[in-house]
Amino acid sequence: MDLGLTGRNAIVCGSSKGLGFACASALARAGANVLLNGRSESGLKDACERLSTEVGVAIRGVAADVTEEGGRNALLGAMPQPDILVTNAAGPPPGSFEEWGEAEWNAAVRANMIAPIQFVRLCIGGMRQRRWGRIINITSSAVKAPLPSLGLSNGARSGLTGFMAGLAREIARDGVTINNLLPGSFETDRLRHLAQVDADRRGLSFEDVWAEKARLNPTGRLGRPEEFGAACAFLASDLAGYINGQNLLLDGGTYPGTF
Repeated sequence: MDLGLTGRNAIVCGSSKGLGFACASALARAGANVLLNGRSESGLKDACERLSTEVGVAIRGVAADVTEEGGRNALLGAMPQPDILVTNAAGPPPGSFEEWGEAEWNAAVRANMIAPIQFVRLCIGGMRQRRWGRIINITSSAVKAPLPSLGLSNGARSGLTGFMAGLAREIARDGVTINNLLPGSFETDRLRHLAQVDADRRGLSFEDVWAEKARLNPTGRLGRPEEFGAACAFLASDLAGYINGQNLLLDGGTYPGTF
């Protein structure tokens, strides 16, 4: 299937590993010029080398913290006119509501709501002028069904979802779409960390909790990052121009509702 992405410029935030890397890989394989991003110079270098080998072309990266204004500007300095923007940032730490003060809430909202909104603000003007653009936000299945101990993420990402829903309807006539990808349980470092926290809390082994997560999913397994990346590439494609303002849940059917 030709996704019409050959020559398109794509910035993928938080793409040195995990679901961000999977999205960058899928976009690069579809012909897009991809700019990787990560906070660690060494991790980003490894990711660029790995993806360059996979797709057979040199892949660039910018080491920067996209939750900071300077980090976002650094990415746009390397790719001033992105056609595709994939926002992504590490989720806040798990915990209990009683533990979170104003500082913790401000940090969560800043990283997982304000930062992606500000990055979209920087990119959207050029997309509208060129009459083509794709904005994809990696959020969480918690937007549909809040997750225990992840209240900071539940709140911040829900705020982002609400804002993007309104903006998507404002700009669609200019050929720019906004959609959100909501990952459930995928084989990532983030999920491994949460599984270890859960294991410690319950007095179980990591292996037992990891196996439990797979067993409780309707598919009997955890998601593979490349499956997530494929969904991202399709939403970024020419073929997805009539999909706008949507939240695509990728959780193997865990969410029990019909909407």
